[in-house]
Amino acid sequence: MNRRALGAAIASTVALSLACTTGIQAAAAAPGHGPGHRAAPGADVWVTTPDRTELLNHRAPVAFHPGASTRTTITVDPGRTFQSMDGFGAALTDSSAAVLAGLPAPARDDAMRKLFDPGKGIGVSFLRQPVGSSDFTAEAEHYTYDDVPAGQTDFPLARFSVAHDEKLILPLLRQAKRLNPDLTVMATPWSPPAWMKTGDSLIGGRLKDDPAVHQAYARYLVKFVQAYAAAGVPIDYLTVQNEPQNRKPGGYPGTDLTAGQEAEVIAALGPLLKRASPRTKILGYDHNWTTHPDDVATTPPGRSPETDYPYEILDSDAAKWVAGTAYHCYSGDPSAQSAMHAAHPDKGIWFTECSGSHGASDTPEQIFRGTLTWHARTITVGTTRNWAKSVANWNIALDSAGGPHNGGCDTCTGLLTVRADGTVTTDAEYYTIGHLSKFVKPGAVRIASTNFGTTGWNGRLTDVAFRNPDGSTALVVHNENDEPRSFAVAVGEQTFEYTLPGGALATFTWPASGALNTSKREVPLTGARATAGPADDGTAALAVDADASTRWSSGAAQAPGQYLQVDLGRTTRFDEIALDSGDNLGDYARGWTLSASDDGTRWRELRSGAGAGQLTTVSVPGTRARYLRVTSTAGSGAWWSLADVRLYRSH
Repeated sequence: MNRRALGAAIASTVALSLACTTGIQAAAAAPGHGPGHRAAPGADVWVTTPDRTELLNHRAPVAFHPGASTRTTITVDPGRTFQSMDGFGAALTDSSAAVLAGLPAPARDDAMRKLFDPGKGIGVSFLRQPVGSSDFTAEAEHYTYDDVPAGQTDFPLARFSVAHDEKLILPLLRQAKRLNPDLTVMATPWSPPAWMKTGDSLIGGRLKDDPAVHQAYARYLVKFVQAYAAAGVPIDYLTVQNEPQNRKPGGYPGTDLTAGQEAEVIAALGPLLKRASPRTKILGYDHNWTTHPDDVATTPPGRSPETDYPYEILDSDAAKWVAGTAYHCYSGDPSAQSAMHAAHPDKGIWFTECSGSHGASDTPEQIFRGTLTWHARTITVGTTRNWAKSVANWNIALDSAGGPHNGGCDTCTGLLTVRADGTVTTDAEYYTIGHLSKFVKPGAVRIASTNFGTTGWNGRLTDVAFRNPDGSTALVVHNENDEPRSFAVAVGEQTFEYTLPGGALATFTWPASGALNTSKREVPLTGARATAGPADDGTAALAVDADASTRWSSGAAQAPGQYLQVDLGRTTRFDEIALDSGDNLGDYARGWTLSASDDGTRWRELRSGAGAGQLTTVSVPGTRARYLRVTSTAGSGAWWSLADVRLYRSH
């Protein structure tokens, strides 16, 4: 497949003073600061910059303080949870195994520690393992585990063997498991054995439309799972075909497998796998977010391009054997994952392949910067904010020429580069994965955090947050802008402020702490409708879409009388309102009044005040209303924007 290069003010009627050195606002009687108060912990900080001056650099910790900030504020809410995480990593391809195994033992062990050791390295916790040959094969001939001479078959699978992998691949996999016992392994075939296919070739062709072949292929995959388990590498997830719509692979194994055929193979495989290896779950599809234009163009006459392929699998009878859907990055964007989750919330999403790539004339500096920034916003943050339970890049290690490979991509990059002189260097993908894998442990749960950036570059801050099994938190933040950006992070009533260099990727971690607990929970605004005045351009809904990368704006200089009105759909109880102007710097209301109504006609004023920064939090204990209206009461040359309106209820 064609792989592309890839401050919040606490609002009240009483004016609050700004802390002169930090910009953090503190109430005169901040809650919890009397006798017996437990101080909030500091956050540890690791930073990687596009110019490589910092590479997972462990900076000095930053302290939490009570109060709010005038800066753009990432609000982390541990009370709202999403998917659990399996892990982060890449693929130990045949080529990766060859370059790693070719190192002297001490250098090889050091490279493996860099990859898999959670303390001394980045703690890679997820591997996608090819079942047989892929384009990244170091040998002259492609292979499967049951190859026979042309014209012959082996339905009993008498010649099945994984002896090839015992030479290099399995020893490295066992070493990886020793370094990180929490490692999850997913397996994916690029092709069934040639005798099961039309054309009798691993390159191209289709799986034969024969139930006996479907059964044989299912048994072949089960034998692989059993052989790997016997070799000390249990398989946690299995797909039945890599990129099943890639009908014209460039000189490397591939198979045109229709959705109907995949469903038939899964229907045969599911019962066998349940008996032979109950831990091994089946994932469907394993291809791009959207059907690649090249795949549409190569659809045979009279056949559908099956642009809804993953939906067909989960809508089929075979879905009972399928844990969820696997996705790649080479067409579309991560929002496809959220669309799938909305359609099938009972099934999981796994992101399983993306490779860094580059143009022929790109310099090493350009390659590193471009890969780091694209992967940071699209893969590190983009996939995980869109329900991915895993993040897996393509090759875990390659040589300095981006190989060895047998067909396919000649501009791909890995997490590590093994150079001819035996030195090993880290590539951008080592850091885009490492900022997750080193700090977000298997079993972690993604938690809510306000996000201002997009996978299509918008120059803002984009982030994702997780709660680890031990209760600690990891927050990953990427500055999409080339210029430094300052921001705040708020957890409960505590805040810290930070500035990241242009293009930087950072991970902030802090331990579980009672000082960071909060009794408030966000009230979902599902079904809420918003309007604006005096002019309404139809964008008011963007203020209540739970997405701070979108916004409603006045579209003109602030003036008294401008308003945003929200119909909550029913009478709702809430105790606090957050008016978040997001990362649209300076677009906060200079003066405001908050009103409520039960019928949309008769209004009562709840609070009024003067804005001081990007986030205004208004305390309105015990309020019940169906309608809310926030009205501008002051003028300013700046527009007034609301990226996110949030309601909270105290427990």
